[in-house]
Amino acid sequence: MRKITPYKTTRNALAVLDNGGRFYNWASKANDSNITSAELGKTVGAFSSQKVKMLFLEIAISDLTEEGKKQIKQSLTDDLKADLSKYPVKYLKPSEAKSKAQTGESAIITGIPRLIDAKTKFTGFIMIPIMVNNVTTFSMIPIYQQYDVYELRDHKTSKEVLIAHSKRARKLPEKTLKCGGILKELKADKKKKSASNLFLETLYYAEITR
Repeated sequence: MRKITPYKTTRNALAVLDNGGRFYNWASKANDSNITSAELGKTVGAFSSQKVKMLFLEIAISDLTEEGKKQIKQSLTDDLKADLSKYPVKYLKPSEAKSKAQTGESAIITGIPRLIDAKTKFTGFIMIPIMVNNVTTFSMIPIYQQYDVYELRDHKTSKEVLIAHSKRARKLPEKTLKCGGILKELKADKKKKSASNLFLETLYYAEITR
């Protein structure tokens, strides 16, 4: 998971995002008031999917005024505007995740994370892809083998949603965070096909500073 410091002003956001891309992106020009996919890719990471780029953009501009967000989105090229519609990002409270979101959707959920001992507190399984003889198959493994698991708690209701954070990354601070990621299924039992819960596979987070 990558920590993001959201842009505080529209001018700063444009200065970073309207960057001309890399040297081989000859069609992109810096400071021309058009943010291309190549320019956004330079900021996010060259091999990020369009879905991940849209998630990054939403959390990066989340501290701007509504007018500021509108200005940034109007600066996107037509293909990126289409991606915004294709890969919408939901803003949710932890208490809303189960009722207002579905597996596969992108979401930014705000709350206070608390690390839990997933190995002893509950048994949850996730599906991971495995390549065998150039064929992709899927295997079920306990979630704690791949992730640190946190309860992201709602300030007002004390309800929580599970978020999964890469074991290779630094532990999350126990303070109010915006966590951005993709909602996925958590299986209660390895043999059951139906999902028992949703969890957020977190890709980005930002600290609340105000």
